[in-house]
Amino acid sequence: MQLRWATAAGALLLTLTLLTTLAQAHNITRILAKHPEFSTFNHYLTLTHLAAEINQHTTITVCAVDNSAMSALLAKKPSIYTIKNILSLHILLDYFGAKKLHQITNGTALAATMFQATGSAPGSAGFVNITDLKGGKVGFTPQDNDGTFPAHFVKSVEELPYNISVIHISSILPSQAAEAPAPGPAELNITSIMSAHGCKVFADTLLANPDAFKTYEDNVGGGLTVFCPMDDAFKAFLPKFKNLTRAGKASLLEYHAVPVYQSMATLKSNNGLQNTLATDGASKFDFTVQNDGQEVTLKTKIVTGKITGTLIDEQPVAIYTIDKVLQPKELFKGALTPAPAPAPEKPAHAPKSSKKKTKTKDTPSPDSESPADSPDDNPADQTADDNNGAVGVGRLGFGGLVLSMWVGFLLL
Repeated sequence: MQLRWATAAGALLLTLTLLTTLAQAHNITRILAKHPEFSTFNHYLTLTHLAAEINQHTTITVCAVDNSAMSALLAKKPSIYTIKNILSLHILLDYFGAKKLHQITNGTALAATMFQATGSAPGSAGFVNITDLKGGKVGFTPQDNDGTFPAHFVKSVEELPYNISVIHISSILPSQAAEAPAPGPAELNITSIMSAHGCKVFADTLLANPDAFKTYEDNVGGGLTVFCPMDDAFKAFLPKFKNLTRAGKASLLEYHAVPVYQSMATLKSNNGLQNTLATDGASKFDFTVQNDGQEVTLKTKIVTGKITGTLIDEQPVAIYTIDKVLQPKELFKGALTPAPAPAPEKPAHAPKSSKKKTKTKDTPSPDSESPADSPDDNPADQTADDNNGAVGVGRLGFGGLVLSMWVGFLLL
């Protein structure tokens, strides 16, 4: 009996620890929303998708600047891509609370930033020097600066020890490397990006198809999301691809892209049918986006592919890797027709199969799918700041989870 109670008590303690950890997951958008003097800084963290990246780190420091400092930056009219580089220099990949800033070992520290982590910073330009100056001041300067300290610590905004520290610094950190013009979407070479990250076969096939490649290029400026199959998957599919007509080949390649920009946060929250570059009215060429926690899948009538990685996610272009080639029913109808099966003797009482039935040629359009095949339709219930990647306990309440764990172990 004592062992049972000890086991149950241990389970309760573990559950409480887990829930405390989940409850402490930070959301930079919500933190800064409580401080209107940082509203512009907060807005651009969201616009550049840095907010989602901040929320995914467990140890981080955000050096926020007020609206006046942001106005001075925006007056220079930098592109959104340059703004992202500049702001990423203000995100330190270590924890620096107010106390630590005034107790830096040897009075100075060099902190890596999110700008350094992108690989866009030349040399050590993505590091920030933090120095405890005389008179109680703490100075900040980029490593590629002239050695002066253009920004100083003003105050602590919010601290969750060793998880996230949000501090106010006096001005934008000047950096020639971060302020350099960053390439816009028109200058992005999407096939080079795919080729360099495991999708070379798909990229080469796209380049070899002028019709499909032009469709991709025409949509880059206005918004484009690409789902590129990894090399092993596309190599295995090549025999089928070569049997398609010229128009069919173009359609299949165009089927792997959506003519709007969709961040990973958007894909995780907005389930449902997606039109593609191949959609032309009469031929739907659509697929269904579904997610289960952090996993996002793309369902056609033939195959279900899973997003396995992100190559680029910067408005207006996103490129994700997938583990399978997406096959539209418009090109592979034959795969939908099974061999005739005898009718059951008592259809009213026959047990349901645990597997989904294969669709026939008379299969209704995706618009008439059964509820079991339809994705959840509650994305409107999620707020914009939730889409930035913060972790929550979920639908199961705190009390419900604790009670279920407690009762479970009492019954051992």
